[in-house]
Amino acid sequence: MYDDWGRRGGGLLGAFLLGGIIGAVLGLLFAPRSGKETREIIAEKAQDYWGEGVEMYETGRQKVGEMYVSGKEELSEKSAELKEKIDEARERLQETVAKTSESAKSKVADVIPSAKDATNKAATGAKSGIDTAASKAHDALDYVAGKVATDEPTAPPA
Repeated sequence: MYDDWGRRGGGLLGAFLLGGIIGAVLGLLFAPRSGKETREIIAEKAQDYWGEGVEMYETGRQKVGEMYVSGKEELSEKSAELKEKIDEARERLQETVAKTSESAKSKVADVIPSAKDATNKAATGAKSGIDTAASKAHDALDYVAGKVATDEPTAPPA
């Protein structure tokens, strides 16, 4: 309901202004002056209004131009600021990656000797186990070979 009234209010204001203009024109036409004087007054007023309209147009055009230039300058400034912030963030990220990489390298360098020792101990233990298993397997094979050769039942070696 308010929207309808608001639209009608705008129409009413426009109608009121149009009525005022028409009334002023009619007042000039029916004024107790000669037609020539009335036409001169109307022509003068038309020239005045035309001049004011041209001035308003030029003022508006200048303001739009100024707004365009200032908007373009502000956009350039904001763009430069944003680019600078992106570059700073990129540099911080590269520094962080470099620090993390160096930290990881030093930690790996610290762990390598103990890992080598553990690997060597494990390899030595595995070799010893394999040697023991090979010796036991060899003894078992010798026992089986002796058993097959003599065909006598005896207890296996310990």
